[in-house]
Amino acid sequence: MCTVVVSLAPQDQVPLLLLGVRDEFTGRPWQRPARHWPGSPLIGGRDEQAGGTWLAVHPDLPRVACLLNGRGEFAPASRRRSRGELPLRAAQEGQQALRKLHDDPEALAWYDPFYLVCADPAAVLLLGWDGRQTDLTELAPATHVLTNIGHMYPPVGQPPVGQPPADDPKATRFGPKFAAHRPSGDPAASLADAWGDWLTLTADEPGSPGSPGNPGSPGGPPGIETGAIIVRRELPDGRVWGSTSVSLVALAADGTVRYDFQPVPADPATWYPVDLS
Repeated sequence: MCTVVVSLAPQDQVPLLLLGVRDEFTGRPWQRPARHWPGSPLIGGRDEQAGGTWLAVHPDLPRVACLLNGRGEFAPASRRRSRGELPLRAAQEGQQALRKLHDDPEALAWYDPFYLVCADPAAVLLLGWDGRQTDLTELAPATHVLTNIGHMYPPVGQPPVGQPPADDPKATRFGPKFAAHRPSGDPAASLADAWGDWLTLTADEPGSPGSPGNPGSPGGPPGIETGAIIVRRELPDGRVWGSTSVSLVALAADGTVRYDFQPVPADPATWYPVDLS
């Protein structure tokens, strides 16, 4: 997952809305959202290479957790574990899982840098890990944009003295637009009525040029950071890095869950509701 928009409005009938765009090498095999883990109530897409997921929904609670690759220092190969297990743990255990990880540097050292989101209709918690330091943040009611740089919108505080402010063209461009057009997320409505302008914003200008990438970043190959939400880049070695799916999740105050999925981001006709039964 390389872009997440999460909106918390506690007084609304649907307090929690989440949009997640997964960016990955397009040749990496995966399965569409389902109950892929025996004995578990969790629903999400399954990464066939490592067995984990980028986004998991617990429809019975309700709760959603998702992961973004971060930037920083990689874990040693000898002890590295897949970050894809983290959304499963967070969706199952809730925010206490993030708090436990935050206080357990030995466990965190198993993972490459990441940002882990755990959300329910009452609260959103964000855990960040850069390979050296960890940060735990409760996101206030608002519409937030997260990328592999971290929490990018709305701006919070001032950067340390002598350091430039963090910036991401996607968040700068799209953050105010997502915040200005919060949809209803109504579980009973049609796709278009439930998600409104968020559908249009997600499809805005795929592959538009943006800032240069961060060489060596675990968030993606160098040279493919862009000002668009949906991306696609052909690399010199023939591989393609791009947006491989889009997820939309709504958690209502009465416990109802809506989960819409787009397996082909370039094709609006591929949107469908995930079976939560």
